Amino acid sequence: MSAQCCAGQLACCCGPAGCSLCCGCCPKVRQSRTTRFMYALYFILVVFLCCMMMSPTVAKQMKEHIPFFEDICKGIKAGDTCETLVGYSAVYRVCFGMACFFFLFCLLTLKINTSKSCRAHIHNGFWFFKLLLLGAMCSGAFFIPDQETFLKAWRYVGAFGGFIFIGIQLLLIVEFAHKWNKNWTAGTTSNKLWYASLSLVTLIMYSVAVGGLIVMAVFYTQKVGCMENKIILGLNGGLCLLISMVAISPCVQNRQPHSGLLQSGLISCYVTYLTFSALSSKPVEVALDEHGKNVTICVPNFGQDLYRDENLVTTLGTILLIGCILYSCLTSTTRSSSDALQGRYAAPELEVARCCFCFGPDGVDTEEQQNVKEGPRVIYDEKRGTVYSYSYFHFVFFLASLYVMMTVTNWFHYESASIETFFSGSWSIFWIKMASCWVCVLLYLWTLVAPLCCPSRQFSV
Repeated sequence: MSAQCCAGQLACCCGPAGCSLCCGCCPKVRQSRTTRFMYALYFILVVFLCCMMMSPTVAKQMKEHIPFFEDICKGIKAGDTCETLVGYSAVYRVCFGMACFFFLFCLLTLKINTSKSCRAHIHNGFWFFKLLLLGAMCSGAFFIPDQETFLKAWRYVGAFGGFIFIGIQLLLIVEFAHKWNKNWTAGTTSNKLWYASLSLVTLIMYSVAVGGLIVMAVFYTQKVGCMENKIILGLNGGLCLLISMVAISPCVQNRQPHSGLLQSGLISCYVTYLTFSALSSKPVEVALDEHGKNVTICVPNFGQDLYRDENLVTTLGTILLIGCILYSCLTSTTRSSSDALQGRYAAPELEVARCCFCFGPDGVDTEEQQNVKEGPRVIYDEKRGTVYSYSYFHFVFFLASLYVMMTVTNWFHYESASIETFFSGSWSIFWIKMASCWVCVLLYLWTLVAPLCCPSRQFSV
């Protein structure tokens, strides 16, 4: 039995079929999903490594608890205290290796339409060897000559790729809003209860958006001062009102009958979230009170104790950051989202209303698969064709690598960046989030007015 286990574990290194020999108690899984999960796992490992590299606390703990730490650092030529293995420059090098890894597979998997080809087998298997390749690329980046020129050039590449990834995130939000409304509206033809669901969800989202703006106005503004916060809240609140009015205007309804308040409510919630996130990311403003003491202004008082617990804020913020990035990477590479990003949408009459509409019909087992009671635990769901674009999948993770690199190193304030102070405030992050908020509104407005501006073209959202 132990020999069989070893053989199965060895087979896991080469492909998904061998893994099923050791996982008889596990539920059946699809090959396309396990493949994406494994790449996401590699991505998470590197991101956690980058976070540790940006943490002075981790470096201090290693120095105190690892025996012969200085001797080890000198032995691997990393400096007296391994200073070349920590800080923003180390994160740049590691992310360079990860970006090269995903870009290499992006080129390798170009124009793959079937999982039976040799390149598809490389994409879907050989996990141990790919892990070694990823480690070698990340390590090899530390031996690049002329590090100063490399870091400067790679910083501009990272910023460009990071902005593209933000754009993909915003396009996904807009696509998600239209997809939600179209799917639930399709159900109203057969069941009028979908009208009640649409109304209830729309009411909840607008309540969240309006309530969020009111709460921010209470805690992030004061009677005197805080003019920036007041302007931002007023501007973003006005934008939410604008997109709601445009969405239900007669001229838009004539060209897009499926446009409604559900989409604008969701975008308003996202605008409210980005506004809150941006205001929370602003550097703390300090002023003198009547007793001559320094006090923070334009921030809620109950948040000051939370920010003092750097470990809690850092851990929660890192988990949230990784979760949002993985959601964008994995959802943008599904077939429906890929088509939507390219302007291709399914016909409304083909929609089947579902509560969990995020999971398309391709998530249902075929009759042949449902009738199989015994056999391999891995379902090969790509025999007739690929479920998603392999090349585009790796390209999105390539962009995500650049986005992580810029985000963890505090974008354009990299020299004084550390993971403990990352979530306490930065003007770079503040303006990037505000710009993302306004770009999201513009993208949604364009999907509403594009049919009016270009009447000869066919738009379907």
